[in-house]
Amino acid sequence: MEPPENMPETIQINFAHPFPLFPMAGVCLLPHATIPLHIFEPRYTKMVSESLDGAGQIALATFQGEQWKHEYHGNPEVRPIVCLSQIERHEKLPMDRYNILMQGICRARILEEIMPTSEIPYRRAKLEPLESNPDAHEAELAAWRTRMQELLDKDDMGRHKFQSKVLEWFERDDIPSHVLIEIVGHLLMTTVDDSERRYQLLSESNTLQRAEFTERQIKRLVCEISSAGGQITDWPKGMSWN
Repeated sequence: MEPPENMPETIQINFAHPFPLFPMAGVCLLPHATIPLHIFEPRYTKMVSESLDGAGQIALATFQGEQWKHEYHGNPEVRPIVCLSQIERHEKLPMDRYNILMQGICRARILEEIMPTSEIPYRRAKLEPLESNPDAHEAELAAWRTRMQELLDKDDMGRHKFQSKVLEWFERDDIPSHVLIEIVGHLLMTTVDDSERRYQLLSESNTLQRAEFTERQIKRLVCEISSAGGQITDWPKGMSWN
């Protein structure tokens, strides 16, 4: 995962207008993180095409429960918290398909869903932002960063690729601590098959609570690595769902 090309704080967002809504199963993108997607379903290729003609912003949602498996081609229920995201890069493919790279901008809550029509075949949603001010907790986040960097820098069991990968981010002085929480949290969540924990991290609006959550996951994985003698699943190459 490479650093985002634009910081979400610099991206203009107009919450007065509805955003395209793209629901997925168990995939939760976090602000500042990125995710590659392959888009091939006609209603969503149209969504991407029309988004590229505008601000390029799409609300990535996750399905509620398991009923979506039986109602996917309709409009199954989605969970209320989404990640408003920006199309950072795109590649148009034959048959009007797309490869896109989405960058998370901010957490948001769905206020109202707008159902598809013959002209707009995908759902849209009116949103409100769901974020706390990270600058208000600068000292606490700096202490958290130091504590987690020391934990990851332990080499008593041999430096594992997991430690090295995550530690690279902690050593980047140009990455603010609140951004680091999001990026590392996203990386950690790709290592677990637990959609509830991923959604919990997405829906948490308080920066300090996210830091505590991420700290628990780091400690858990470091413990698992130590117990397994350094064995852990390779980092995923990417995701695709639609």
